Amino acid sequence: MAVPRPDAVVFDWDNTLVDAWPGIATALNAALTRFGQAPWTLAEVRGRVRKSLRDTFPSMFGRGWEEARDVFYEALEATHLQNVTPLPGAEATLIHAASLGLPLAVVSNKTGRYLRREAEALGWAPRFAALIGAGDAEADKPDPAPMRLALAALGLGAGPAIWYVGDTALDMQAARNAGMTGILVGDAAHDGGPAAAGHDWHAPDHAALQALLVSRVEA
Repeated sequence: MAVPRPDAVVFDWDNTLVDAWPGIATALNAALTRFGQAPWTLAEVRGRVRKSLRDTFPSMFGRGWEEARDVFYEALEATHLQNVTPLPGAEATLIHAASLGLPLAVVSNKTGRYLRREAEALGWAPRFAALIGAGDAEADKPDPAPMRLALAALGLGAGPAIWYVGDTALDMQAARNAGMTGILVGDAAHDGGPAAAGHDWHAPDHAALQALLVSRVEA
C-alpha cells in the first residue's frame, strides 16, 4: 500500500525505541522462580512477552497472580532504570520526526509509571505529547483504548495519517484496531519475521524509518 503522509507518529517502546529486556527478564524470572517455575532465557522473554501484565499473569500464575505481580514490580523497581538503552538510531528518529513538525506519542504495554520513568531517565519525556502505558486506559494493546488516550493528547482523531511504529505483530494489530497505519521497524526475528507481522510498511531499521518519514512528509 502507499503509506499516507503522517500527521503524527505514535511509537511502541520496548524493542522499538529502547532495549529494556534485561530488566524485564530479571523481574519476570523473580516471579517465575517464586512460584516454582523455570526461569526464561533472555531470548525467550524477547520472543514471548507481548501483552500487558494484567492480560498475562492470571493465566501464568492462576490464583497467585497478584502476588506474582507484586514480586515482578518489586524486582523491576530495583533494576529497570539500569537496564534501558536506546536502540541504534532511535533518538535520531525522534529528532528527525520533530524537525519535520510531527507530534509524537508512545503507547506501550509496559506499565505506565515505569514507561514514564524510563523516558524521563533518558531525557526523552519532553519529546512526547503522551506516554501511555499498561494500566493507563481501561484496556491495553491491542485494544484501541490506549491509542485513544494518546490521540486525545495529540488533539487528533484516528485514521491512516496516524502512524503506529512497533516491532511485533501485536503492534500491527493494535494499529489496525485503532484505524492507524502500522509501520513495522526492525527484523521482527523475535516474532516470526516481517512476513508474519501484518504491517502496512516495513522499515528494517531506524535509518530506513527516517528515510520513509522524509519521503512521505516532503512528497
